[in-house]
Amino acid sequence: MKTSTFWLLDALVIVVVFALSRLVTNDYFFFATYLVLQYIVLAEAWNILGGYTGYINFGTAGFFAIGAYTAVVLHKLIGPPIPVSILVGGTISGLLGLGMGYLTLRLRGVFFAISTLAMAVVLQTLVTNWDFVGGSRGVYIIRPSQAPFIGNYIQYLFLVMLVLAGFSIAVARTIEHSTLGFGLATIRDDEMSAEASGVPTLRLKLISTTLSGALMGMAGAPLPYYVTYLDPDSGFNLAFAVNSIAMPLIGGTQNWIGPMIGAIFLGTIQQVATVTISSALNLLIVGVLMVGFVVVAPNGIIGLFHRRAPRRQG
Repeated sequence: MKTSTFWLLDALVIVVVFALSRLVTNDYFFFATYLVLQYIVLAEAWNILGGYTGYINFGTAGFFAIGAYTAVVLHKLIGPPIPVSILVGGTISGLLGLGMGYLTLRLRGVFFAISTLAMAVVLQTLVTNWDFVGGSRGVYIIRPSQAPFIGNYIQYLFLVMLVLAGFSIAVARTIEHSTLGFGLATIRDDEMSAEASGVPTLRLKLISTTLSGALMGMAGAPLPYYVTYLDPDSGFNLAFAVNSIAMPLIGGTQNWIGPMIGAIFLGTIQQVATVTISSALNLLIVGVLMVGFVVVAPNGIIGLFHRRAPRRQG
């Protein structure tokens, strides 16, 4: 499928899904689906660096929170529409990804992973001591009661995240089937051989960290309007980092569809558990599923289908 055709199909799916959602009257559906869509964006963003490039990023919460706190700053200064906050938050998080990559991408394996976690801890410490955004006390955001064109603001947030999810999927798919994607795959498979073959590995890795960070920041920008109260503990929540890693691993990391499937599968289970039992079980569910898939399906759900396809043909 050509890239332009895929983008058009992606836009059509967004329109159809939103049109069908207008038939739903329960606001909790939009709250819960918003979270699942948010995790699709985070999973696709993480996979650009972790799956396509092979560099494990534990700093998802840092990029995500920077997008959220950028929206807080803009809200207190000029109060722009959410799409503007998303663009600015994505830009700042992308620049952060570029800077982080320039400083840390010479590290590999566990050393790179630890450095990304350290970055998130440093950012949380800075935000905790920044009074303008509430510091450790947190900050309240009064969202409008009505949204333009749609009316219901909860549905508006759902639409915003639906568009972001579609955009992130399209970006991930475009990268996978581009020269950039092939270059990132050579880095993942054997970086030393890629360098010896003339692949500009550092440049490609910097592009990867920038795009990944930008998408994470874009996912975080609507968060203050979704929760209406943001503090460092919630913005830099460990669950964002854990889920953004678990969802691609469960779905499959070497293509764009795996993270989407993993996010829908794991995100839906977590929302059902939150309603029926307790949200405290969410990380336990993630841990159990990750262990199970590592043992049973190390290549994720997509890997299971690929493994069974030749058997059906035979």
